[in-house]
Amino acid sequence: MSGMRFETSQGLRQGQHLALTPKLIQAAEILELPLLALRERLDRELETNVALEIVEPGDDRPLKRDLSNARTSDSREDAPQGGGSTEFERLRRMERTYGDQWSGDRDYRPTRSGGDSDEDPKLAAMNNTAGNGASLTEQLLEQWSFSDIHDPELRAAGARIIEYISPEGMLNADLETIAQQSISIPGCDWSPAILERALLRLQHELSPPGIAASSVRECLRLQAEALLEESHTEATALVWSDALLLLETYYDDFLANRLPKICEASGMDYARIDAAKSVMRRLTTAPGFALVPPSNEPIIPDVVVELDIDANEYTVRLPDELIPRLRVSREYQELADDKTADKAARTFAGDSVRAAKTLLEAIEQRKTTLARVTRAVVARQREWFEHGPNFLRPMPMTELAEQLGIHVSTVSRAVAEKWMASPRGLVRLRDFFAGGTENSDGEDVSWNAIKAMLKQVVDAEDRKHPLSDREIAEQLKARGVEIARRTVVKYREQLSIPAATVRKVHA
Repeated sequence: MSGMRFETSQGLRQGQHLALTPKLIQAAEILELPLLALRERLDRELETNVALEIVEPGDDRPLKRDLSNARTSDSREDAPQGGGSTEFERLRRMERTYGDQWSGDRDYRPTRSGGDSDEDPKLAAMNNTAGNGASLTEQLLEQWSFSDIHDPELRAAGARIIEYISPEGMLNADLETIAQQSISIPGCDWSPAILERALLRLQHELSPPGIAASSVRECLRLQAEALLEESHTEATALVWSDALLLLETYYDDFLANRLPKICEASGMDYARIDAAKSVMRRLTTAPGFALVPPSNEPIIPDVVVELDIDANEYTVRLPDELIPRLRVSREYQELADDKTADKAARTFAGDSVRAAKTLLEAIEQRKTTLARVTRAVVARQREWFEHGPNFLRPMPMTELAEQLGIHVSTVSRAVAEKWMASPRGLVRLRDFFAGGTENSDGEDVSWNAIKAMLKQVVDAEDRKHPLSDREIAEQLKARGVEIARRTVVKYREQLSIPAATVRKVHA
């Protein structure tokens, strides 16, 4: 066997690769932000970058002025005269205002009052804003503190269990786990019996009913028991008794809509079961939201599509009025360009001005890209705007990216979490992008359009004789769309449509 030999050599190779500079990264981040998130991002930039300022209404003066002309103008307040004494005085004023930030104190935040007052308007607004209310845990602990519990061990165990209650009001850990995780806490070596007693007291002491339930079934049962106790008439009490019976004894059959089996076993008729079902709609699986409602962010459209009746064309505009108009501060631009200014001041001003310009370029690029993508969507999906969801055409992102000459990731970022206000209401931009198939006429039909057809078929069925998945597939085939039964099942589940056995309405 010949010996192995190692050699070294030099070679030249050409290649291309994409380097993501900080400027490109910021542009991608700005493009991906929806309108509200962009507004928050700009508010943070205004707080951290002193070279960025809001353009007030009526203040549209040009950004830069010629420093050489400014120095020869006697009317300019800050023009250097007498050997530049006024210029140095201007620098001293700025150093007194922003000296901490120049020296590297990143926690310093200058005010932006625009007047001579020392009060920061943003800080004043924050001080006048109502604070967040008490959390669910705090409210439940307060209720527990007022309960008639004299056993210190039981009270402590109940307080510990409250810490494991989820925002929905459900107990998200079993008692064994709570006991194991409490052993290391002094005085918290509780027996299972103590924890069980504490949990039962919590379920009956805390309000609203259903708090501290270990399962959805128990949560609904606790609420039904409370409403049964509050019943003032025999008829109401009977209905809640039937509801409680369904939850306690026939829960699985009730969920599976096996009403004939329940009628045979319980002696109730369909009318009584329907009445119980009706009152059970008042129950909730998240009683904790009654004390601390979940935060619902408003939907603000990023683009608005309107029909120009005269031209019979759909127009696209961006609601820029919700975003403040920004520009680079004239004072900091001039300071960055002034060769006679203090070096530290010039460096700070130059860095701030460059960061502000990069941000403004990213904002403009976001506007341009979002408008281009939306116009292309409107042109491709015009039939959707005119006739509805059934006429949504397949439109992969790669196809639109090739049409616009941009990368597919740019299209993805442009439509991410964005909403469109259209003549047909609010719609996610991303919903326009989907694959599809051909119908019997050879026309392209998107998967979302097929889902809309499926929902229409189910909505129009006879609930006493609901359509099976195979029958739904046959109905779609009659409309020109042929898909497999398993595809019907997949789309039905994505639309949260239950199976035929659950949809069936019993006489």
